[in-house]
Amino acid sequence: MTTRQRYFTFLLVLLSIQSQARSILIPMDDKQTNHLKAYGIAYSVLKDENEVDWLLNYRGGSFLIKHTQATENECRVRGVYFEMLTDATTASVLQQIEAPDINMSAVKLVKAAKIVVYSPVKVSPAEFENTDAVLLVLTYAEIPYEIVYDEEILRGDLAKYDWLHLHHEDFTGQFGRNTRRMSVVDVKAQEAIARKFNFPKVSQMKLAVAKAIKAFCAGGRYLFAMCSAAETFDVALAADGVDIVESTYDGDGIDPAAQSKLDFSKTVAFENFTIDLDGGYRGMTFSDINAEGGGWGSDGPNSYFSLFQFSAKWDVIPTMLTQNHESSIREFMGQTNAFQKRTVKSSVLVMGEGKNSHRYLYGELGLGQWTFYGGHDPEGVRGGGGGFGNWRIPTDLNLHPHSPGYRLILNNVLFPSARKKKRKT
Repeated sequence: MTTRQRYFTFLLVLLSIQSQARSILIPMDDKQTNHLKAYGIAYSVLKDENEVDWLLNYRGGSFLIKHTQATENECRVRGVYFEMLTDATTASVLQQIEAPDINMSAVKLVKAAKIVVYSPVKVSPAEFENTDAVLLVLTYAEIPYEIVYDEEILRGDLAKYDWLHLHHEDFTGQFGRNTRRMSVVDVKAQEAIARKFNFPKVSQMKLAVAKAIKAFCAGGRYLFAMCSAAETFDVALAADGVDIVESTYDGDGIDPAAQSKLDFSKTVAFENFTIDLDGGYRGMTFSDINAEGGGWGSDGPNSYFSLFQFSAKWDVIPTMLTQNHESSIREFMGQTNAFQKRTVKSSVLVMGEGKNSHRYLYGELGLGQWTFYGGHDPEGVRGGGGGFGNWRIPTDLNLHPHSPGYRLILNNVLFPSARKKKRKT
């Protein structure tokens, strides 16, 4: 057989295989060329009103999609590795996953969640928000989202959305307790919204916003919070009706009995914590929820936290939220680094923890669900010099397409799309 004949034979075989291919498998193991953009492919398929099978614990949490030329083209354009499967091969994979003695499961994703991010970039320059990990990864993965801030929430606009993200926000109304983090313009923008809605103080406005967000979640939606938002959200709710804001921020003093008046029945994730009334480390800490405030909450910048392994067939929700190609993730810092273990409510499910702290939490609230994730940016500054100002430098995710820390965020983005299955344990 000549070289020309062999070439044409190869083309015929290839065309035959492609003609039989009915599914696209996007593996999420080490063969994947861009883990983060793979989530964007899955979301785009859902947005086009098609379904996706999320193969839990199969090759790092792979996606199985009915083949279309459009999806195949998108994978190629976005640099996402995929494999073409025939009907017979697809059936074999699904049969393997459903075997009772294998810790795998297939979850059907049926609808693209409408994503919204709560961020001051809606109303002010908010330079610090340029490093919001969720804004960065949604943009990189090409997943569409909208932005709201206090005004939209107070107007009741959250009803339009399925999934809400909160990042390094201060729901106590103390502007992050750090002037390097928030500019005068940012502060004035928040004060203007408070006046518009007839709140005498920003702290009172922020409490109203926190209550609206809590009601949003309890009504059957999904809440995802990182960094100081996860901490200050519960601090604000516990201090409902109690002045915990020093005069620097609101013109009057703190209630001297504030600590004893906290109501932990109003919080979502934390209890029995002590509020920090003087700002503690560099004037930046809010409470002892934050593990080693200002430090790492672990053993330093070269330490790791571990993801727990769950039963894919029985504990479907935490299995979805912990899908990854790595089970140990390098720790990263933030204004709220991680969560003191003793402050986490017993009803909360811990999905990831370091040696001395919890990092990744899940819980249910009314009809809704939430996840709290400690730290600021999974691939951001890890100490060793550079200082606080370097946190303003956005991470270039082109350099981190396989980031396991960012994968946890995207697991949460896809989670509301799942056909609901109740956690059994």
